[in-house]
Amino acid sequence: MNSKDYIQEIITQVEKRNPNEVEFNHAVKEVLNSLEPYFNRNPHLINKGILERIVEPERQIYFRVAWLDDLGKVQVNRGLRVQFNSALGPYKGGLRFHPSVNQSIIKFLGFEQIFKNALTTLPMGGGKGGSDFNPKGKSDNEIMRFCQAFMSELYRHIGSDVDVPAGDIGVGAREIGYMYGYYKKIQNLHTQGVLTGKGILYGGSLVRTQATGYGLVYFVENMLNDINETFKNKQVVVSGSGNVAIYAIEKAQSLGAKVIACSDSNGYIYDKNGLDLNVIKKIKEVNRGRISDYLIDIPNATYVEGFRNIWSIPCDIALPCATQDELDLDSAKQLVKNGCKIVAEGANMPCTQEAVNYFLKHSVYFGPGKAANAGGVATSGLEMSQNSLRLSWTFEEVDQKLKQIMNEIYQSAKTTAVNYNDPNNLVLGANIAGFNKVAQAMLAQGIL
Repeated sequence: MNSKDYIQEIITQVEKRNPNEVEFNHAVKEVLNSLEPYFNRNPHLINKGILERIVEPERQIYFRVAWLDDLGKVQVNRGLRVQFNSALGPYKGGLRFHPSVNQSIIKFLGFEQIFKNALTTLPMGGGKGGSDFNPKGKSDNEIMRFCQAFMSELYRHIGSDVDVPAGDIGVGAREIGYMYGYYKKIQNLHTQGVLTGKGILYGGSLVRTQATGYGLVYFVENMLNDINETFKNKQVVVSGSGNVAIYAIEKAQSLGAKVIACSDSNGYIYDKNGLDLNVIKKIKEVNRGRISDYLIDIPNATYVEGFRNIWSIPCDIALPCATQDELDLDSAKQLVKNGCKIVAEGANMPCTQEAVNYFLKHSVYFGPGKAANAGGVATSGLEMSQNSLRLSWTFEEVDQKLKQIMNEIYQSAKTTAVNYNDPNNLVLGANIAGFNKVAQAMLAQGIL
């Protein structure tokens, strides 16, 4: 069987076994279709069952989460944890609390996490989890009760050498703190390495809050260096206004960029003079308000309803940092028409496959999420290292290690793309580089 037929056979098998799981099937196709050149060079691996195993989670855990709201009414949510692949180390991946959470989304995120973690050079497998619980509008006591109920089941399946969850959408330091406290109580163990994204006072790492945004900008800095450019005076558009977006803006501005727009789920703000990050931090990190509140402090800025419209703003660099499928083909065409030269994903798969293909076809240098946004999980890995060593590194030490890891991720993806005669295709480079590392580990460990 040739490589193309083998890959198509596996894709068909995945679609048959996982009907209606749109996000997961999309992620599998995106990775597997880029592996054809790899199997052309390594035809002996076709009969080793690597793809058959890597698309099937090692374990999927579904559980009920029952908790009391402030009115004394019983609420019931679903909890999930997908432990996808442990060839390189303990399962590692975030927990997402959002109404959209379902099996397809968690599997898609867990599958991506396998290769993202492999690229970091750290010994981490891939996993993901979460719940359809929505923290928005809930009191602190309701969130605490939910997190404790969630952990009362999840604790059975995690551990510092087994599975190490972290935060994701809807799960920040507050939620991690409640879950870690309850884990510590019911296990009677001070095992700090069981969760990452913890507070600094009880085993967390400096830079973890900034890591995904900073790491994204470090990755783009490598892309710019390759075309003999820098961030200085570049016009940058960043979607989102959560942790990833805020700290991508912060780092880009520190490197001389002019960040002119960001968004939330309602719409976006445009400030031709460059965004005032202190105002955005006050709105989102202190007041937990809407991005439209920016106009209260900066009345000369512009607010536009509809967050997808942000991609109509002319820019040199676009950084989608909000959520999956936020940048579609029409948005990609608009960016290309307006002269955008670099797009890098801060969120998990924010660009549709049609948009990615359009960027590659029209010579837009594209940084895929599994490489460009790996800074968060990389710093989680550094947090695990500090917990194991029972010490804490300084902000500068962690930041330097993060920058080094992002440089290595870029070089790995770039070198692989060059070796496969497609030097500007970092999608191909990242997928093959990550896959090869996992595949070789799986081969070495036998049929499991």
